[in-house]
Amino acid sequence: MQLEETNFLGIDHHSMISSDIEKSKFFFLEVMGLEIAPGRPPLPFDGAWFKIGNGQTLHCLCLPNPDPVENRPEHGGVDRHVAVKITSLAPLIARLEHYGVTYSKSKSGRQAIFFRDPDGNAIEVIEAS
Repeated sequence: MQLEETNFLGIDHHSMISSDIEKSKFFFLEVMGLEIAPGRPPLPFDGAWFKIGNGQTLHCLCLPNPDPVENRPEHGGVDRHVAVKITSLAPLIARLEHYGVTYSKSKSGRQAIFFRDPDGNAIEVIEAS
């Protein structure tokens, strides 16, 4: 049997659990500088969608978290995380420092940083080359 070729086009969205959607909105809108993505459907739980470029979105779902948030690795690169690209890290680093968000540089030497949102979700941001 000949199987048809699959043709993935990219990642549409990444979902993260949020315990407090207002804290998450502040973090993603003010601290990271993202924008709300329109079109969130009516769902039986609170949440917010954020634009992360090229039609992709980050979804915050205000739901009970089934995963432990304690004792996560300090460096997000050795934890499950979402990785997004940015044109320049400098403005984001300035925002993180302004709001007192701890970040670490990539251990691989790439122009990338790791930090966590208010719920402990790890985020990697890579400077596009």
